[in-house]
Amino acid sequence: MENTNKYTKLLLSLLFDAIGMLSFVIPGVGEFSDVIWAPISGWLMTRLYKGRIGRTAGVITFVEELMPGMDVVPTFTITWLYTYVFKKEQLKQAVHN
Repeated sequence: MENTNKYTKLLLSLLFDAIGMLSFVIPGVGEFSDVIWAPISGWLMTRLYKGRIGRTAGVITFVEELMPGMDVVPTFTITWLYTYVFKKEQLKQAVHN
């Protein structure tokens, strides 16, 4: 069950990052869509990743979406990598030390 949830979150993260990058496709409209997408993406991040990680990443993705030219940063995917790859490695190292 955990792996299904893990990979579902990865797919959703890739989808949400792609939606955030769509503003580059339509010049002029992109800036307006970012104003709408920024709070939605922040809220989605807090729902996808619970606790302190979700809240912190929610604020980061909100600010990132509002900043011009920063839409290329895949914040959702980076958060997934942090949660399921980097943080997991840190836990393994702490247990073995």
